[in-house]
Amino acid sequence: MPIKTHDKPHTISPSQQIVPRAKQNLALRSAALVTRGLRDLARESNWIVKKVCAGQITRRSISATGTVTAIASSGEGRAPRLVLYDIETSTPKFVLSVEGEKLAGAEKPHSAFAWSLAGRHLVAAWGAWEPALHLFDLNSRAVAGIFGKFTHFPFALTWSERGNYFASASSGGQESSLRLWAVSADAPAFKIKACGEVRVHEGLEKQAYESEVSGGGEFAGYGQTAFSPDEKIVASVVEIRGEWADDSIVLADVPGIRNQIVFQVQGHISDISWTPDSNRILYCAAGQAFRLDVATMNFQPLPFGAELCACHPHLPLCLCYSSWQKNSAKGTLFLVDLNRNEVFDEYAAEGIADLRWNVDGTIAYGMTGDGMAFIYEQTLI
Repeated sequence: MPIKTHDKPHTISPSQQIVPRAKQNLALRSAALVTRGLRDLARESNWIVKKVCAGQITRRSISATGTVTAIASSGEGRAPRLVLYDIETSTPKFVLSVEGEKLAGAEKPHSAFAWSLAGRHLVAAWGAWEPALHLFDLNSRAVAGIFGKFTHFPFALTWSERGNYFASASSGGQESSLRLWAVSADAPAFKIKACGEVRVHEGLEKQAYESEVSGGGEFAGYGQTAFSPDEKIVASVVEIRGEWADDSIVLADVPGIRNQIVFQVQGHISDISWTPDSNRILYCAAGQAFRLDVATMNFQPLPFGAELCACHPHLPLCLCYSSWQKNSAKGTLFLVDLNRNEVFDEYAAEGIADLRWNVDGTIAYGMTGDGMAFIYEQTLI
């Protein structure tokens, strides 16, 4: 390409001139780039494995910004606390607490968490607190509100991707419920308004009755829950007790949750995830992966086994985990091209309990119950 010349001297405007920048900012940026570069040069895989927090974690949740919640203690004999860890640096960020929390004997109480997409807000429930959902603002590191008092501890807490709705699913037989709230973050206050509740749908009563007659089990409650990316539908697992019982997925409209469809599967469901177009649900049942078309309610088994799944926020990809791998005692983390139904980039792993993509889908996280993090970084587009 020819180089253009100018007959007259070119004057550089003030906005185009090279100006000195603060040394501290440049040093911080350079250090981050060097650290990332050295780490990338030292590995031969797209996966990084690191210890994030010590000890056994009863429940944990990964945010889309790479922060992990964990009930952990700072030393032997010390009471557990709700601690936030940074996956990238493997260090604790800070501790969250509420007024009047009862830490004595709180080693193994129930806990549940849900992050907002931006990672600023966290809804949490813990057995050391009063039986209600606590909303934390991570900027102030304080409780911003308390709502959703409960009798039966929530099994799953879920925030929609756009942040406009929140759901709580609980088990407890006939007392189980799927509750929905509308969320508004308009200034000056964060507002949460109850939308409605799903108790025992007549289709669930029929299924529970048929299960009892056939010796398969009884209605246990609601489990894993997920909003469609367009926030029009909320899907929740309907759990049926019994080793050979079959679970279902209930789909309800948002925010009214009046129109409900029950889809029965074979086996117990361990996870569900929506595709980014909001047209399909991937679910894992009895160790096998399936795809459900929401418009037709037709399903198809996928050519791979999985117990956990997390669809990419924008692309037809899914991160999955299977605890069993052929010819190996270990499980496997792997990615799936959903257009071709092909598995790629497998990595041996054990004890994975949570999967999560970051906000823009460039990084995927997997966490084990003993604090190990598996981080996937690769250009996917």
